[in-house]
Amino acid sequence: MSNEAGDRRAVSSGALVLRVLLAQAGLTAILAAIFLSIEGPVSGYSALLGGLTAVVPNAFLALRLSLPRRNPGAAALMRAAYIGELGKVMLTAIMFGAIFIGVRPLGAGALFTGFVGAQLATFAGFLKRR
Repeated sequence: MSNEAGDRRAVSSGALVLRVLLAQAGLTAILAAIFLSIEGPVSGYSALLGGLTAVVPNAFLALRLSLPRRNPGAAALMRAAYIGELGKVMLTAIMFGAIFIGVRPLGAGALFTGFVGAQLATFAGFLKRR
C-alpha cells in the first residue's frame, strides 16, 4: 500500500466522521424544532440537550483519534482510542448528570429521544460507508 492510498483513506475517514457529526447535529436541530413546534419549549430544549449529549462526546472522541501522535503506530492509536472512548463515556455521564441536576423543567422523553436520535445518526452514517 502506498502512502498516497493511506493518506486518501485517512482523508475519506476524516470526511466521513465530519459528515456523521454534522448529521448528528442536524438531526438534533430537526428533532428539537419538531418537539418545540408540537409540544412546546420545554420539550424543544430537552430534545436539543439530549442530542448535544450525544454530539459533544462523539466530537471529543473524533478529535482524540484525529490528533497527530508522536508515535504513529498501532499501539498509540489503540491508546488514543481507549482514552477517547473513556472520555466520551465520562462526558456523556457528566452531561446527563448536569442536565438532570440543573435543568428544570425537563422533558425526559424528549431528552432521550434527542440522545437516541443523534446516536442513530452515527450508525446510519457508518452504514453508508463504502
